[in-house]
Amino acid sequence: MHSDHVLLHGPRQTQQAFWLLLLCGLVVLGAGLGLRDPWPADEPRFALIAKQMVESGQWLFPFRGGEIYPDKPPMFMWAIALFYSLTGSLRIAFLLPSLLAGLGTLALVFDIARRLWDRATAFRAGLLLLFTVQFTIQAKGAQIDALVTFFITLGVYGFLRFLLTDAGWRWYYLGWFAAGLGIITKGVGILAALILIPALWTHRAQIRAASRQAWLKAIAGPLFLLLAIGLWLVPMVLAVAHQGDATYVAYRDNILFRQTVTRYANSWHHVKPFWYYLTEVIPAFWLPLSLFLPWLVWSCRDALRQGNRTVLLLLGYIVLVLLFFSLSPGKRGVYITPATPVLALLAAPWLPLWLQRRWPARLWSGLVWVLGAVLTVAAVVAALHGHPKLEAQLAELGGDPWPLLLSAGLCCLLLAAWLRKAPFTAVCGALSILWLHWGLWGYPLMNPVRTPIDIMQQVQQRVPAQDQVLILKFREQFLLFTPRPLEHWPYLMENKAQIAASLTWLTQGDGHRWLLAPAKFMENCFEPADTQPLGLRHGEEWTLYPQRALRASCRQSGEALTPFHYDPQQP
Repeated sequence: MHSDHVLLHGPRQTQQAFWLLLLCGLVVLGAGLGLRDPWPADEPRFALIAKQMVESGQWLFPFRGGEIYPDKPPMFMWAIALFYSLTGSLRIAFLLPSLLAGLGTLALVFDIARRLWDRATAFRAGLLLLFTVQFTIQAKGAQIDALVTFFITLGVYGFLRFLLTDAGWRWYYLGWFAAGLGIITKGVGILAALILIPALWTHRAQIRAASRQAWLKAIAGPLFLLLAIGLWLVPMVLAVAHQGDATYVAYRDNILFRQTVTRYANSWHHVKPFWYYLTEVIPAFWLPLSLFLPWLVWSCRDALRQGNRTVLLLLGYIVLVLLFFSLSPGKRGVYITPATPVLALLAAPWLPLWLQRRWPARLWSGLVWVLGAVLTVAAVVAALHGHPKLEAQLAELGGDPWPLLLSAGLCCLLLAAWLRKAPFTAVCGALSILWLHWGLWGYPLMNPVRTPIDIMQQVQQRVPAQDQVLILKFREQFLLFTPRPLEHWPYLMENKAQIAASLTWLTQGDGHRWLLAPAKFMENCFEPADTQPLGLRHGEEWTLYPQRALRASCRQSGEALTPFHYDPQQP
């Protein structure tokens, strides 16, 4: 265990330990920054909105290709837009908010762990969080969850400082304010306040003895939540009232009600059973800590019997977060990311004791061996491929990924053999290797097939500059990478309605109109000799259809709908 001893106790000075942790975080989370473009499903949407904010100067209301985006508050898009305006590079800007949010979350976990326990536990907690799979995925991507996790963790940090370190009411108010910032980021920022529910039990004596002044201070906490929300909500509501436009009224109502209360209580997609997180998310996405869940339960049981307030607060928060999302019919794995920082805090003090036992140490050592073996076998299979289905899957991964898989697999196997007596170091090292391979090698390998850049370049080359192009089954990445104007239908318009509207649009054109669409939707309506296949992208065979190739049987009469217009050259 000598290597683990060195890693767990870390540098001699707290400041050195802190900066070493952030350096590790920067290397792991920042690997690949600038080496790829936004990838679907969500990244192109947020990047496109941020790009339009900077170019148009319209920051209060998010637009994507001329259509208002009513699903999420604009905080995350603001962050991307800010970095885009500073750097001038969307490739760098779109990942910076998540990277900085991840580093900020690591800093908060380290600091509160140092205050609750000691420097070694703080460093250990930071590493556990950094290498929790779900946290790393979100901090290396451009979804909203890394940023909302930071704000929720900041809220929990403030509440813990107030509850456990006697730091004063300002930290209590910070907790509420951070929760409000989380709400205007993704609506669920109120999760930070869940830690106050177990506090009703752990601090029941103080609550009973509280003075009237203390009660008034406590009641004032939610006002700071409203203050944070008001930073966005008040200007938005006033602007909607000033505009007096039905589009903006619908935006206000959708984002305040349908995307919050309705989405939680009566979700219309991602419907999963109650136990979804316990059986399908936690075992894989909370690795490597999920391997220690039985020991975590036993350790928490003993601590609760001893009346440990810290454990009750942290464990209570995790259980309440899981319960909160499990009660909603709509579930996605990323939703429970805000529980991972507290999970790392909860496990860090006991990790050295667990690794002194035979089976926990074997499980972590075995994880490195399994990762190495799986990746090596996958590399061999990919190198010897020949099955058509496998060929198609490999094409979606950038052609031949077997050198990448083989390199990562062999590195993990060598590390497992070298550090077989230091499982903690081995796991951290192996996961570092995987994330560095993914960022520095995987990003450039996969970027050409995860973006439609080459398809949009073909459209630019084949369609005369004065002609119009309408895209069917609109996806933001096509707008993000188009060098020419595009017409598109509303994002939520049904496929059948889009097909009918597209045929009418073509029928009533003047001969200078083209349709860009998946082949499966339009192959029966056009003369094959005149269509132009552009290639496979995002699971669809994209094809360019000229107006002249439209068959008479598919020509539509009636009133034509007006599509949205997006011009990348116009603000």
